[in-house]
Amino acid sequence: MTAPQSPAAATADLPPGGAPTGAAQGPVPGRRLDFTLLAVAIAGVSMSAPLIAATAAPALAIAFWRNAMAVGVLSPVALWRHRGELRHMGGRALGLSVAAGVVLALHFGMWLPSLNMTSVATSTALCTTTPIWTTLVLRVRGHRPPGLVWAGTGLAVVGVVLLTGLDLSTGTRALTGDALALGAGMAAAGYVLLGAEVRRTASTTAYTFVCYGTTAVVLLAACLVSGSALGGYDGTTWLKIVALTVTAQLLGHSLLNRVVRGLGPATTSTAILLETPGAALIAALWLGQTPPAAAYPALGVILAGLALVILADRRKDA
Repeated sequence: MTAPQSPAAATADLPPGGAPTGAAQGPVPGRRLDFTLLAVAIAGVSMSAPLIAATAAPALAIAFWRNAMAVGVLSPVALWRHRGELRHMGGRALGLSVAAGVVLALHFGMWLPSLNMTSVATSTALCTTTPIWTTLVLRVRGHRPPGLVWAGTGLAVVGVVLLTGLDLSTGTRALTGDALALGAGMAAAGYVLLGAEVRRTASTTAYTFVCYGTTAVVLLAACLVSGSALGGYDGTTWLKIVALTVTAQLLGHSLLNRVVRGLGPATTSTAILLETPGAALIAALWLGQTPPAAAYPALGVILAGLALVILADRRKDA
């Protein structure tokens, strides 16, 4: 989403906040490939908000179909080439994978509706506060992220705020949307941390198959309870859902699950902040939503913050 790694190494790089400074075992092989895949993943998830905003279907239904379709694509490989691993996955890894799926469903269940309640820019910005929550969770667990991780995370978040401008509206609907997006960012932190734990011993395919399958089941139940229509869309809507599945789910989330083991949660989740300027750029080119002039220096601030986190990660491995 690679061979198992030690618990210390795995938790040291958790996406949103950083990891302990000790237990480094030297540079991780394939780091360059991981960064390349991370760039592809960020490009994929950056398609998410614009596609969702342009898709005429209930938010929960969109979330369900993107996961259900992804499971359909993964099933032949998972059930054929990885069936032995799935049978012997172990209770702990299986349980954590299911938990990650539930948390991912919670993330989608809060974020997608927020896109219809507040601005896409504000929703995306609040949702990508994941690094803050990951850092805090790691700190509570006793890890001491390097100062550069704290500085880089803070700088990147400041960049997101500068880029979008937080929604200061006092309208109840907008504030509810903001709260949902913020909650989605918190849920994403749990998803990344759980995924990093499972990926110590499980392959990307096995973990992703169980996780997405769980997410699809939870979202299906949510759709049935809420009465969200699961069909009756026109061809264009289905094409957009398929595009969302391929870009944001298979190339986005799946590749994030792949690289989190090697890059760790700190680098991975901080890089997710780039989803905000990425989505803004796509919206400008596709939907005609031109970013304000302040977007460009803000993007530089985000990149600077990410560079600090990556620098701290490399120093840890040196």
